[in-house]
Amino acid sequence: MTWLRLARRWRWLAFAGAALSIYPASVLGTVYWQTQHSALEGGRNGPRDAYRHTLASAIVAYTLAPGVVDMVTTVMEGDGSASAARAMDAQNNRIGARIGATAGSWDELLRRVRVSVAEGAVDAEDPEQSTWLPADTWAERLY
Repeated sequence: MTWLRLARRWRWLAFAGAALSIYPASVLGTVYWQTQHSALEGGRNGPRDAYRHTLASAIVAYTLAPGVVDMVTTVMEGDGSASAARAMDAQNNRIGARIGATAGSWDELLRRVRVSVAEGAVDAEDPEQSTWLPADTWAERLY
């Protein structure tokens, strides 16, 4: 293989790597900004955490596919049985995936995520309802 071919291959790989990193960075940046401006409490285990998971999953389902959310949830949260926090995150991820899969527009997606969290509750048992843990478990850090 000539040096020119090798240089072209590396340049293509660098471009592909940069292109693939743009999507997750965009999703994370959008979720971070929206969450910081949500005025919700409970950055960890509270309503703001529920909002963050629901929104991130809605964005991924809206822009890619709900199946991608399922794969990421399986990797990040397992089956949700490891802890109450993981179960909470998995439930909110599923709700976000449903919102993103059916939203007709970006504005609708944002509105439905906000409504879902506004109608949520501590330890919600309904799988269609956003959920979070009791206030004594909250931490104000976002991540």
